[in-house]
Amino acid sequence: MIGSTRWWWVRHAPVTVNDGRCYGQTDVACDCTDEAAFAALARVLPKDAIWVTSTLRRTHLTAAAIVRAGLPGPGAIPGPDVIAERDLDEQNFGVWQGIKYTDLPHKQPEAYHRFWLAPAHVAPAEGESFVDLVARVTPAIRRLTQQHEGRDIIAVTHGGTIRAALVEALGIAPEVSLAIGVDNLSLTRLDHYGESRGGHAWHVVAVNQPPR
Repeated sequence: MIGSTRWWWVRHAPVTVNDGRCYGQTDVACDCTDEAAFAALARVLPKDAIWVTSTLRRTHLTAAAIVRAGLPGPGAIPGPDVIAERDLDEQNFGVWQGIKYTDLPHKQPEAYHRFWLAPAHVAPAEGESFVDLVARVTPAIRRLTQQHEGRDIIAVTHGGTIRAALVEALGIAPEVSLAIGVDNLSLTRLDHYGESRGGHAWHVVAVNQPPR
């Protein structure tokens, strides 16, 4: 739409090499073998877009797989035509990284959350809380939106990062955002109209849309 900056958020492909362990900011690879899913994303994502990833390898592998599936994009990911934004990295789960997800409720019972690894304000030792993540992600979104006003932005990032983007777009409490599902290779579309439009600046087009 004219006058909008359109964010196309894609969560990275599934991580299958972690033996069911929390990985957070651990730089693990992801499984990019679902050719049908990548082809579906390539069909729906815009052809002339700014490409953004986090600094973690699984987002680079996912972005490259989308390009291989037929979407015109950068020649190298990461590369000079891709913004690798550290502030869009996944939440740092500190000492929880490397612990099996099934063990976390028992090892950290006071910090267990029904929908996420912890309540929004709980930070694992040596890590950050979801509220910390929101505080890190929000300025990056605002900066990139201003720098690329009126463009399409394909952002291949993480579940926590996309939930933080929804806090910004919907104006909801971080705790509420933790209840929103963000599946691997799902698409979340958030359009920004700028302050001159009046009222709320964001329009939510789709959340957790499957790639088929």
